[in-house]
Amino acid sequence: MSVTKTQTKPEVISKKQEIEAPCTPEQESVIRAEPRKEHRWLHKLVGEWTYEGEATMEPGKPPMKFHGTESVRSLGGLWTLAEGRGELPDGGPATTIMTLGYDPQRRRFVGTFIGSMMTHLWVYDGVLNAAEKVLTLHTEGPDMAVEGKIAKYKDVIEFKSDDHRVLTSHILGDDGKWHGFMTAHYRRKK
Repeated sequence: MSVTKTQTKPEVISKKQEIEAPCTPEQESVIRAEPRKEHRWLHKLVGEWTYEGEATMEPGKPPMKFHGTESVRSLGGLWTLAEGRGELPDGGPATTIMTLGYDPQRRRFVGTFIGSMMTHLWVYDGVLNAAEKVLTLHTEGPDMAVEGKIAKYKDVIEFKSDDHRVLTSHILGDDGKWHGFMTAHYRRKK
C-alpha cells in the first residue's frame, strides 16, 4: 500500500500585505510614534547656530577658546540631529554629531554624541527640569586625565532665550562633586 503525501506550497506574502499587516498595540506605538511635548521641546534646538566657548584642558592652565557652527534638524518630529563644525581648543578641526530624543516608556531623554576627534560613543540619559529650561544629560566615558579609567559626565543644555543657549560639560570628581570643564554659548543665526 502506498501513502501519498500532499505537499502544500509555503504561503507567499506580498510586500503590500506585509506593510498592511495589523500591528499589536505595542508595535503600533513604536512604529507610529507621535511627537509628545518633550519632543516638541527638543525642536527649540532646530536651526542654524554659531558657538564660542572655552575649555579647561589641564588643571592649573588657562582655558582654551574654540568656536564654530552647528546645524540642527528634525528627524520625523521625534529626534533632533545636530552637526557641529569648528575648531578644537588646541586649534585642530572638529566635526561632532549629537542626537537627542525622548523615550516615553522610560520617561527619559536619550541620545548620543560622537566627534571626529574621539573613538568613544557617548550615550545620553537625561531629564528636563520643572521650569523646562535646563536639560541635564548623563553619560559615561573615558576619564580625560587617567588613561583606562571610566568617568561619569554630564552635559547641561540651558536655554537663556529662544536664540541663546549654553552647553556646559562636567565630570564627577573623586570628591563626589561635579567639576565644570567646558562652557559654550550658542546663538541662533539671524
